[in-house]
Amino acid sequence: MTDEIGIPIFSHYLCFSVKVRTNKFVYQQLEKYTPEQEELHDTIKSMNDSGMSYRRITKHLNEKGILTHKGHKWGISGNSVYSVLKRNRERLERIAYRDKEYEPVWSRMKVVKEID
Repeated sequence: MTDEIGIPIFSHYLCFSVKVRTNKFVYQQLEKYTPEQEELHDTIKSMNDSGMSYRRITKHLNEKGILTHKGHKWGISGNSVYSVLKRNRERLERIAYRDKEYEPVWSRMKVVKEID
């Protein structure tokens, strides 16, 4: 195949694909905690790190008159204290998952000749 003045026309193409993975579409509600909730979590975390059990933390919070974020007393069993720590840990994991970066994946490149 040639053009009007006799120069050959090449119809070859370099074909490939690129796969790009991202987590940037994950629902973002990072500032869900109020400053009071953040302070409460830090208090509970420090007591737990110092070796206090969930039940002792619950008893301590109720004695001090510190209420849950919904304004209730803490339960007897310590489940609500455990939940505060668990939910914060899950939140941090979601943030880390959202911020994870992936390398693009390139397919094998090949030259394809167009047929007229």
